[in-house]
Amino acid sequence: MEIKQPVPSPIIAADTTKQPWIYSRTLDGFFILLPPFAALLVIWLFPTAFQPQQGVSVAWWVILVLFIDVSHVYATVYRTYFDGGTFRRQSRLFIWVPVLAWVAGVVAYAAGPLVFWRLLAYMAVYHFVRQQYGFLRIYSRKENTGKLSRRMDTVTIYAATVYPLLYWHLKGPMAFNWFIADDFFYVPASGKILDILWGAYLAIMTIYLAKEIGYSIKQQAVNLPKQLHVLGTVLSWYFGIIYFKGDLTFTLLNVISHGIPYMALVWAHGRKQYHVAAGGNRFLQTVFSNKGILLFLGVIALFAFVEEGLWDGFVWREHTRFFSLFQGLPEVESSVTLMLLVPLLAVPQVTHYVLDGFIWKMKEDKYNWREQTMD
Repeated sequence: MEIKQPVPSPIIAADTTKQPWIYSRTLDGFFILLPPFAALLVIWLFPTAFQPQQGVSVAWWVILVLFIDVSHVYATVYRTYFDGGTFRRQSRLFIWVPVLAWVAGVVAYAAGPLVFWRLLAYMAVYHFVRQQYGFLRIYSRKENTGKLSRRMDTVTIYAATVYPLLYWHLKGPMAFNWFIADDFFYVPASGKILDILWGAYLAIMTIYLAKEIGYSIKQQAVNLPKQLHVLGTVLSWYFGIIYFKGDLTFTLLNVISHGIPYMALVWAHGRKQYHVAAGGNRFLQTVFSNKGILLFLGVIALFAFVEEGLWDGFVWREHTRFFSLFQGLPEVESSVTLMLLVPLLAVPQVTHYVLDGFIWKMKEDKYNWREQTMD
């Protein structure tokens, strides 16, 4: 059966001919590439609100953590559990991952709550770093370069993300944490080691810049989305962790630069996947229709609200007024119950981390997303 090409949105027209956009200049520009620059602009325009000692207020927490960070976790369901055909083909993976995630979480928590949170933190770090690499590969897919150039791209994007993380680990505890206090291992290092790492970081960035200038001159063209992605990664990770050193600035740059592009990627895939032909999953066709964006965001925001409400009702008790609907739940103090409950509440997050390593490589989609964007 002939597969029809996706119908471009009247609002966002598909335009991938001159630049290697994932979906279009508009969607990619505003929702994948712009977020880190927009976050930095907000910090620059309102510096008093982002002082290092400034914590994350309830309002900021709701916007950044609940409606972006936790919500983006649930965006995965549109690629997995909500798609009947994909679920049937990958049912073992989709069923066993959350089950094994809970079992592994219980084992880790039994070894100690800090063991559990550290494992979760490093899973999150790996997920965040790999997303930046993934976008780099997508935006480099049309470049006619050799292995050495592609390896330099890889080294650069990893340097942009890993160097700030190394600095964090070697400099010691910051005013912010990934999840909870001491969820990272800290290995205090001398200033000389930090200077060496800084020098290597600058050298990598300089080599990359020289390589890209040479390639652009040779091709008489600039790969705009790739360069904006690399620059946004460098700025958000460096300023978010090393330069500003504040809880709110770290949360703003970290969450916006990761969560919004991920949701945009799911949306771009959905627009192409579920508008290929008539029939199929009516719910997903509605979600990814021109007027479905509010439904797309509303569903995952509702999941995020319920999850965080359960966390707050059973465990944290930090935002009781916002989660007043959940305050009738008993605060759990039993170590055995926490050992079973905390990993259960973390299952959506762990499932997201694991499945994200598979869903963008699946070839069975009606619209072969990997062939269109990943190769």
